[in-house]
Amino acid sequence: MGNVVSRSLTELLGEIGVWQATVLLLGISIGVAVVLEFIVLRSLLRYTKRTETKYDHILVEELRIPIVLTAALTGVFLLTQISSVINNVILTKGQINNFFGRPSLSVILLAWAFAANRIVNRIVDEVKGKDSRFDFAPIFSNIWTLVVSAGTIATLLSVWGYSISPLLGAAGIAGMAVGFAARDTVANFFGGIALYFDDTYKLGDYIKLDTGEAGTVVNVGVRSTTLMTRDEVLITVPNSILNAAKVINQSAPETRKRLRVPIGVAYGTNIDTFEELIIEIASDETLVLDNPKPRMRFRQFGDSALQYELFCWVRAPTQAVKVHHKLNRTIYKRLMDVGIEIPFPQRDVRVTTEDSTDAKAVSTSTDESISSNGDSDSGVKAVENNDTV
Repeated sequence: MGNVVSRSLTELLGEIGVWQATVLLLGISIGVAVVLEFIVLRSLLRYTKRTETKYDHILVEELRIPIVLTAALTGVFLLTQISSVINNVILTKGQINNFFGRPSLSVILLAWAFAANRIVNRIVDEVKGKDSRFDFAPIFSNIWTLVVSAGTIATLLSVWGYSISPLLGAAGIAGMAVGFAARDTVANFFGGIALYFDDTYKLGDYIKLDTGEAGTVVNVGVRSTTLMTRDEVLITVPNSILNAAKVINQSAPETRKRLRVPIGVAYGTNIDTFEELIIEIASDETLVLDNPKPRMRFRQFGDSALQYELFCWVRAPTQAVKVHHKLNRTIYKRLMDVGIEIPFPQRDVRVTTEDSTDAKAVSTSTDESISSNGDSDSGVKAVENNDTV
């Protein structure tokens, strides 16, 4: 390829002098770079600022520098390929290539690699918060950075005449060593990829692990996921653990959460009045959603109470504890105001002495007797009652 370029330029510029050819090539390169910078690219930047999407502006803005550098340095590189120029300078062909040709190609290569990496990273920053499909985009951004870096280094070595074949063999051996030494990191990396394709959670979701930790997902990285608890404490969980654990996503498929409030009411209570009162309390709570509507369910006949459960919905899982607290307070106050009894377990104990013929009762309830194991002359007998309302 280089010989073809050299012959073509020699035939094209062979009739003019060395200095004229040098000035001509450098002038054309610099002129093209100036036109691209001040006319074409700046006009495109002004136009892309007015478009609805930001992606075209990011593309033009990041490609601006490599395009201008490529146009400006192309003339320098082409000069190193003209035989008449090479034969009329004090430097050898190899020295010209090392001082001018390869450095110009290296700068162009680095500029394009940096721009390619920046384009992907900026697009990832734009899309990662807009849709749940892009929540793991930072992981692919990091992969792209690694690929671009490795490709750039390999290409630079090739430009400067170094063979990368031995490096590839050494890289394979080093890769196996690193794989064994950093198997946890590799497991976390692939765990993050698996979580992405499973669509387990996204940024902003409230999740709960089978180990008991719960919080809002605030960051998803290559190695780990960070949760913010209700105590405003950050918990960092390796992706490999999340991939193997049972994760309860309380924000999916909807962000709302159903709240269960258990309530016990005394036997003999007018259950119709009681149910209407509780529904009214839940409906009046501002944090409780109107749709679906709150409802009551009679669960069972308990030992001490009629067991009810109030079902209502809140906008987010993080509001559940606060709403539960407010409903409990309001229910207790309203039941006390209307005279509806809230039952509780009660224990009656009767104590008798052996010397007394009549039992001395502390409670009037009928209970079971429990004999004590005392060795003294005067024994004590205790009676443990049933729970009463």
